[in-house]
Amino acid sequence: MHAERSAIISFGRYLPTLRITTEEIAKAHGQDPAVIHGGIGVEEKTVPGEGEDSFTMAFEAGKLALDQAGIQSSEISAVYVGSESHPYAVKPTSGMVASALHVHPFSFCADLEFACKAGTAGMQIVDSFVRSGQVRYGLAIGSDTAQGRPGDALEYTAAAGAAAVILGPADAKNALCRIDATLSFTSDTPDFWRANGEDFPAHAGRFTGEPGYFHHMREVITGVLDTSKTSIADFDHIVLHMPNAKFPSRIAKEFGMKKEQLQHGFIVPRIGNTYAACSLLGLTFALEQAKKGQRILLVSYGSGAGSDAFILTMLRDGKELPKDERMPRYLSYGEYLQAATK
Repeated sequence: MHAERSAIISFGRYLPTLRITTEEIAKAHGQDPAVIHGGIGVEEKTVPGEGEDSFTMAFEAGKLALDQAGIQSSEISAVYVGSESHPYAVKPTSGMVASALHVHPFSFCADLEFACKAGTAGMQIVDSFVRSGQVRYGLAIGSDTAQGRPGDALEYTAAAGAAAVILGPADAKNALCRIDATLSFTSDTPDFWRANGEDFPAHAGRFTGEPGYFHHMREVITGVLDTSKTSIADFDHIVLHMPNAKFPSRIAKEFGMKKEQLQHGFIVPRIGNTYAACSLLGLTFALEQAKKGQRILLVSYGSGAGSDAFILTMLRDGKELPKDERMPRYLSYGEYLQAATK
């Protein structure tokens, strides 16, 4: 029996404790920290530690989501993991996550790659499975240990983290946030890429803004508002993909988004760009604060290029995740280089 709508049942996230500040990176390259910070709006970023990769972080985020869901892991029968940094070229992260979480072995599993929107692509797939009645519960994860060549502009923002959402039918008693609509806009726009065998990605500089990020974000936001007959003012919370602080702030200004709508999900200044986890991580912070009946607009972006948009409605008040008792540890640039090259 198919469900008319799917909903987020629960969510989880994982962030490494290691950090490095923009100031520390800038000083290592003889650059002015104030100028760099003024350009990107990022104060610090997460750094993966020893033993932390896209699988381990995906597992931790997925386990936290399961702990909050009120269901057995064996009730989940779809796992999709989106990442630009899967630990194996040939060996599925999704299969490892499903096994580690004791998901039912008769499950749909696959790894996804679409730059920074691979996590939301997984969410769209699980949404379709739930609505079709093919599965009752499914798990979508975005997880990345983003790479930035030392000295490249990406070094200031490329971060690490994971976010997970469990989806199920919207009429389930444990449903938290209904998915009302989703829409994607895609083109072949080579603004950012990493060739097979290369350690670090390349990018086309300002080309990553126009016609990359800005064009696709404008198109999908306009499209989802038109097809759903909604306006920006209808949303209590808005989460945009955050490659830095400057790009989403410009889109927010163009569409008349207010600071209050963005405040909970705008996490890039203190975390950096966690790539496939980025917009989903922002969503987890917004879900903690959102109240019953409030509406959320979620918009991701993946270079290459495409954007996914979601319109969601809270079915009950959000609940904050258990407090992370681990304390952040800030690295020197030398320590950061050692951690980044492991």
